[in-house]
Amino acid sequence: MAQDLRRSALPKALGGLIGFSVLAGILVTAMVTPALAVTSQVTKAGIGVFDNMPDYVALSAQSQQNVVYANRGGAPVPIATIYSQNRQEVAADQISPFLMDAAVAGEDRRFYQHGGIDVPSVIRAAAGNLVSNSITSGSSTLDMQLVKNILVQQALQIEDPVKQKAAYTAAIDDSIQRKLKEMKLAVGLDKRYSKKQILVAYLNITGFGGNTYGVQSAAQEYFSKDAKDVTVAQAASLVGIVQQPNLQNLSDPKYYAANKVRRDQILNDMYSQKYITKAQFDEAINTKIADEVKLTAPTNGCLYAKDAPFACDYVKKLVPTLTSLGATAAERTANFATGGYKIYTSIDLDQQDVAQAALTKSAPASETRFALGAAADAVQPGTGRILVMAQNKEYNNTLSATSAQTGVNYSTDQAYGSSGGFQTGSTYKIFTLIDWLQNGHGLNDTVNGSVRTFQQSSFKASACGGPFAGTYTPKNDSPGEGGSMSVLSATSASVNAAFVGMAQKLDLCDIRNDATALGVHPAKTGTKLDAQPASILGTNEIAPLTMAAAIATIGANGMYCAPTIIDSIVGPDGKKLVGQPKTCTDSAIAPNIAATVAYALATVMKSGTGAAGNPKDGVPIVGKTGTTDGSYQNWLIASTTKAALAVWVGNIQGNPAKATANNPQGDQSLRQITIAGTNGYNTKFNIFRATMKSLNSNPAYKGGAFPAVDPKLLHGTGISVPPVAGQTMAQAQSLLQSLQFDVVDGGPVASGLPAGQVVRTDPAAGSIAALASTITVYTSDGSLATTMPNVVGMSRQGAVGTLVTDGFTTSKVTYSWVAGSPADICKVTASDPAPDAATAKDASITLSVSNGGPTGGTDPGAVCP
Repeated sequence: MAQDLRRSALPKALGGLIGFSVLAGILVTAMVTPALAVTSQVTKAGIGVFDNMPDYVALSAQSQQNVVYANRGGAPVPIATIYSQNRQEVAADQISPFLMDAAVAGEDRRFYQHGGIDVPSVIRAAAGNLVSNSITSGSSTLDMQLVKNILVQQALQIEDPVKQKAAYTAAIDDSIQRKLKEMKLAVGLDKRYSKKQILVAYLNITGFGGNTYGVQSAAQEYFSKDAKDVTVAQAASLVGIVQQPNLQNLSDPKYYAANKVRRDQILNDMYSQKYITKAQFDEAINTKIADEVKLTAPTNGCLYAKDAPFACDYVKKLVPTLTSLGATAAERTANFATGGYKIYTSIDLDQQDVAQAALTKSAPASETRFALGAAADAVQPGTGRILVMAQNKEYNNTLSATSAQTGVNYSTDQAYGSSGGFQTGSTYKIFTLIDWLQNGHGLNDTVNGSVRTFQQSSFKASACGGPFAGTYTPKNDSPGEGGSMSVLSATSASVNAAFVGMAQKLDLCDIRNDATALGVHPAKTGTKLDAQPASILGTNEIAPLTMAAAIATIGANGMYCAPTIIDSIVGPDGKKLVGQPKTCTDSAIAPNIAATVAYALATVMKSGTGAAGNPKDGVPIVGKTGTTDGSYQNWLIASTTKAALAVWVGNIQGNPAKATANNPQGDQSLRQITIAGTNGYNTKFNIFRATMKSLNSNPAYKGGAFPAVDPKLLHGTGISVPPVAGQTMAQAQSLLQSLQFDVVDGGPVASGLPAGQVVRTDPAAGSIAALASTITVYTSDGSLATTMPNVVGMSRQGAVGTLVTDGFTTSKVTYSWVAGSPADICKVTASDPAPDAATAKDASITLSVSNGGPTGGTDPGAVCP
């Protein structure tokens, strides 16, 4: 730094604003085209121009880097920098004195003496202009260069492209007006700020080639070090760039020679002005630029994120919604573009790494047989904080992306990642189960799981799309599924027909509203959740992050929290700002409903369709699987009380070459392909199991027991099916309908009862069935009616033979051993039914047989064949 920082009084006085109009006339006279050099008209014009200008321009923060952070080992670590201009503003103590001295020596040697305008330089420049008959030199001081840079930056912040271009042109135009404006503003700047402030501002704002601004970013890019650590030679090289940034920068060896010429001039100036010693000069002048340069390419944007690039991309797209950045979306975007913010996210990189490894292993991005996509999203119940956002494809939002890369974020809505979401399959059954319980039904209610055709007009949805026409015949996932079953069993096995039957007794609009209460919405912008019979089985296209937040509601015992990823923000001024506000609904569903849903979903993960994804580490977990028609999309969503996880695996897009009538998109069935050594249907389990196991291993995310089930919701308001066997169809129908059951005639079946009498019902007598549920009644066809043959006095063996001959079912024959004389051993002494009594061929028969002893009850063993 120069030893003498004193300013001369005369130039400062000349530069003062009080007498500036007089000086303006002189300066204009000297600077204008020589043909007009000394006319009083021009002098007066110059005075007028100065009088109409503002007095100063304020120093303000310039566009600089934003830094996005995630957490590793419980501490924040940077994962990405995002900026419009590659700039990091630094204070004076973070800038090497060599840089300050090089700037003054090379650009403005009388910087510490003048008051913003270097009058001798103006006069010298004017003389040059007179000789050349044009404006070839402007004698710009550091103050004036700073003013110009500030005006350029202000122009670039203007959103209107026409106004921006006009302002930018005015800031760089080679005109007398522009020079005069710079001069006056430079004087005002010099009066308002200290020399150190001006010099630091200059070094922070000036361009160093390409999109790199400020000495800190320049030092890091060209020398891979901080501005405070550069050597004399490096400082001179950096300042040597500013004269012609695009021709004298150090980004390519082809510019080294031009930089060296300017560097050496600055070194000579530094030595002649006594900023450096002879030894420092000799060392610096003999330093080869090629030996000094150590390029660190700028890493702007999420493309260069060290970890969690899709989470970074999500943060960037959320900027217009962040209220702490401004009052309007436009203001927030503009402020973020100016930069200087530190964004602290909720992403846990230790968990992110595990999920990413599982995705990479089980759903390789290199898959070429079809467009395989997969995503894993973890959310914290009760807060909504996003812990994991990962997918199988590498992040690349450029036109050069390969098939293994994408800029589409599969986890988020279309507005925040360009994905339209995916059909959720049976995971959507959760909302029918919630509505079932809300309407007074129970988990032990018996429902019909058999495949059948539904009249769509029988479904209620008057407030959101009904009535519906035509028929609907949903298939069950397994061909053998069907018959009467409890709602609990239907949930565990995910029986489609049972849930469609449940929805038939509810209101599809209410089911949709329950989904909405848990934050569920379509991923595509401008669309609404569909509510029609097929939607019960998950035809809506929804983002994985949305489904993770929905299942987290069950983990939080009914509290829904919208997912958030930004915990906090630190502004350019170092002040802490709020991140995304926590938005929770305490009772999105009632706690007793949530606890009962959790009870049912626990069976899914314990012994049902989700058991293969259960890490089985002792942590209670509840969840639901989902598989779409054709197994094109596959899901597993589950939650503990501390962590919820949604895993989606499926087709990103179809292959038209493989399209068929039943598969118009040409999608690949995951059940009919092997991926990474396992059937594609199991891919979701492998990803989920590894990720959830890791979450459970962290004390912060290890869940505990769920609240106890509401016993009233096990049975709900269902009632026991009464016994009606032996009644006529009319009698049975009358009784069942009086109990608010719907009755269906199941037709005749083989039975020993008289033709027309009720044989059995489905659900069976004694079962708990929901109100208004359907009871199927089966009547006898009389084909098994007969009379009991007389087998008394026959040997046991002979009696059985007679029964077989008459068509009885011998498996229903039992024996009662009674006392008798030795002569009667093994003989039948009585039968039930009695001889010649009316009975059925499938009826149970008891034969009393003598054991030839004084007491009964003893089987004589082999003596009686």
